[in-house]
Parts: sequence; C-alpha cells; structure tokens
Amino acid sequence: MEQKLKVGILGATGMVGQRFIALLENHPWFEVVTVAASPRSAGKTYEEAVGGRWKMDTPMPEAVKKLEVLNVNDVEHVASTVDFVFSAVDMSKEEIKAIEEEYAKTETPVVSNNSAHRWTPDVPMVVPEINAEHFDVIPDQKKRLGTERGFIAVKPNCSIQSYAPCLAAWKEFGPKELVVTTYQAISGAGKTFKDWPEMVGNIIPFIGGEEEKSEQEPLRVLGKVENGVIVKAELPKITCQCVRVPVLNGHTAAVFINFEKKPTKEQLIEKLVNYKGFPQEAGLPSAPKQFIQYLEEDNRPQVTMDVDYENGMGVSIGRLREDSMYDFKFIGLSHNTVRGAAGGAVLCAEALTAKGYISKK
Repeated sequence: MEQKLKVGILGATGMVGQRFIALLENHPWFEVVTVAASPRSAGKTYEEAVGGRWKMDTPMPEAVKKLEVLNVNDVEHVASTVDFVFSAVDMSKEEIKAIEEEYAKTETPVVSNNSAHRWTPDVPMVVPEINAEHFDVIPDQKKRLGTERGFIAVKPNCSIQSYAPCLAAWKEFGPKELVVTTYQAISGAGKTFKDWPEMVGNIIPFIGGEEEKSEQEPLRVLGKVENGVIVKAELPKITCQCVRVPVLNGHTAAVFINFEKKPTKEQLIEKLVNYKGFPQEAGLPSAPKQFIQYLEEDNRPQVTMDVDYENGMGVSIGRLREDSMYDFKFIGLSHNTVRGAAGGAVLCAEALTAKGYISKK
C-alpha cells in the first residue's frame, strides 16, 4: 500500500484499545494517528491518560505517547482526522450503538470490537476466515444509514473463536449438536491479576451474558446474506456454560459434538489443518499462515504453550476423540484479546480494505 490509511482508536485507553495500539505498531497498511477516549482523558497525552495502566507485555509505542487524546464524543472532529476507526469504547450498549452509527454517518467506516451491533440485521459480524462474504451486506446498510462510504462492521465474541472455526472446517459433515464449556481468561473482563487479586486460585462459574453469546453468535457467523440482512443458521444447536478461570490470556473450550454424517477422526483432522479462508488466499498482513493447528499430544493445547500460536491469531485444537454419548469430543484454545478481540478486528479491517470497502477519504 503506497500510503498508509489513517486510523483512529475509540476507547484507546482501555485494555482492548491498548491491544489495538500494540498490534498496529509498524502495521504495513494502517497508521494510528488519532486516539479518543472519555472526556476525563481528553486533552492529556496518551501516555499521561494511560498512566500506570498500560497492560500489554510490550512497551507503549513511541509514536502514540505524545498524541493528544481527543474526546470520543466530539464525533465530527475525531472523524475528520482519520480514514476509519476501530471502536473499543466502554459505554452502555445503547450509547455504543448510537455513537458508532454517528461515526458511520460522518462517512467514516467503523470496525468494532463491541457487542452492541452484533445483531443489527445489516451489520456484518465476521471471522474473516469463515464468513468474509457477509461483508456483501454493507451496501444495504449504507442505504439505511444514507452514507456513501460510512458503515459498521463487527467481530464476534471472543469465547466462540476456540470452537466456531471447527464448525466451518467440518461444514460438509453437518455439525448438528454441541455441548460446550468455555474456560475464560481474566483479560476478557479487561483485568489483570493485579486488578483482580481475588481471581488468583479461584474459579467463577458465571460471566454475564456470555452463555447466550456463545450459543447464538456462531449461528450468525455460519448464516447467510438474504435480501440485505444476515439470516442466522438453524444448526447446530449449541448449549454452553462459561467459567472464569485464573488465566491471564487464552480462552479454552471443551466441546462435545454430534454430526448428521459420520466422519472419521482422520477426516476431521485433515479438514482442520487444511482449512483456509479469505485472509490466507489474499495474504492479509495479520492472517495466520495456518489458521487451525491440530496437536497430537494428550496434554495439548495448553495456554502456556499454545496461546501465542501464529502470534495469537491461530486456533489450536487437540484431544479429538470418539465419545460414548456424542460422536466426538475435543479441546480448543484461542487468544481472547488478539484473535478474539483487537487482532480479529484488525484482520476484519484488512479484509475490508482488500475488498475495497475501506480506502483513503
């Protein structure tokens, strides 16, 4: 790309905003030129606004330290400085819906990490390897918004990334029923152990709203575009429990699955390791070379060994075996703040750029 696209981060001081900042350092296509946050951070430098709350393993990039934090509510001003924005704002669902639409109506594409628009019928919710064709709904959304280039696209919940890719890889076998338990890292709540000491050595068997998302969002990802809206798939039926565990990064899923057709274990593994999507075909900068790896060892995948597979953008599957009540069972692992949050959104933006939806203003 001759000239990098100018990017703004909405909600830049929070954990996901920080992850965007870290991931976009030295990005070949995108350059962070604007950071926006709540009025209490506005007017400070990014370094001052974050203070001692920088939660990434890597140092804060020099290029953003002296950027003045803009007021995220000053929509026209923020939008005038950028070609598109990533949204990681911390507001109520209704406020997020409203402000993301406001940005889109300034002719600024919005690629959102938030859940507010995941069920808006003409907003694509995309895992680029699985359903990049859902971006085809954007022209219909633009008609509704009355925009030429402004629109909203979102990525799905972090918890589904560790098992939904398998459903896409195994589509021809007709996955029909899943029982899933997710073991979710504390960074999914925007926390570290320093912020949340009561999670050390603890498990909390409830994460608000998470089970419904984990059961329903895969069906929207596996759905199709019809008459300008996304219609969710009927199958598979999914029931899920979500548990918070004392892990910093990495969501693990234990899954039982039934199929309409009866594949062999070898067929299932072959489909996983050879599965590719638009990011691999288009050679997008953040795309994992191999989206899904299968690990043969009985004690894998493990968070400490596998969460950073493909720089956190790949999915690790293991322990696939026949079950006495279901056809098969397996364990999945994905990085919740990279693939599951900011990294997934960056990959969406790369796919949107490659498809011509995002360009210079």
